[in-house]
Amino acid sequence: MSKPSVAEVRSGGQPEGIKERVNEEHWAGRLYMRDLSPYLSTVFVRMGVPPNPITYLMMAFGVLAGVALAFGGLWSAILAAVLIQIYLLLDCSDGEVARYTGRTSVAGIYLDRIGHYLSEIALLIGLGIRAQGGFEAGIWVIAGMAAAIGAALIKVETDNVVVARAKAGLPEKIADSAMQPRSAGLGLARKIASALLFHRVIQAVELSLLVVVVAVVDQFRGDLLATQVLVVVCVAVAALQTVLHLVSVLASRRLH
Repeated sequence: MSKPSVAEVRSGGQPEGIKERVNEEHWAGRLYMRDLSPYLSTVFVRMGVPPNPITYLMMAFGVLAGVALAFGGLWSAILAAVLIQIYLLLDCSDGEVARYTGRTSVAGIYLDRIGHYLSEIALLIGLGIRAQGGFEAGIWVIAGMAAAIGAALIKVETDNVVVARAKAGLPEKIADSAMQPRSAGLGLARKIASALLFHRVIQAVELSLLVVVVAVVDQFRGDLLATQVLVVVCVAVAALQTVLHLVSVLASRRLH
């Protein structure tokens, strides 16, 4: 069985420029997780674990984070945040193992995307249940589900650009210039929206950290107001981002 060093796995699993991928690499990956992930990737390589089971494990931790969050209380929020960090670690590791072992595949990319869908959906539904104060139907559960649908739709809008281009016989790669709206006004609006970073509120890593903050506030207040406010913010961001992202795609040259 191969016993590569961490340095060897890092070299083969993290090609040059991987941290600079604008739309693919998470800030947490650039900041610290890509420094940690080769250690876990090396363990997987030495054990002979293929990439796809690692991706399934990533999915499991992402969904478990949503389940943990639903139970309420400060410690469940902290546990959810820890589980999301493990989810992110595995998200880095599956690709590194695939690249190092030469086992990259279309199925792996597909599973990775599904994992991101499931994790963000689970976390937002868990947040709604948490805001409801229990596992019964109510307005906050519905709100969490609405935010989850919005988060999924945003990903659908992104992924369907590739689907539409493939069906039209266009190349998958899109030039940077084609990403920009054809209208100068929309281009400026897109830059402002990107700078505000409000869209990150409904992304798994950022949301898990925000949940810990509001859980601390709830603990001091003795109620669920902070969590409920966060649910409202998530619904608003998901709805707004769904519309803005769709307009951005249609107003650009991504579909040409």
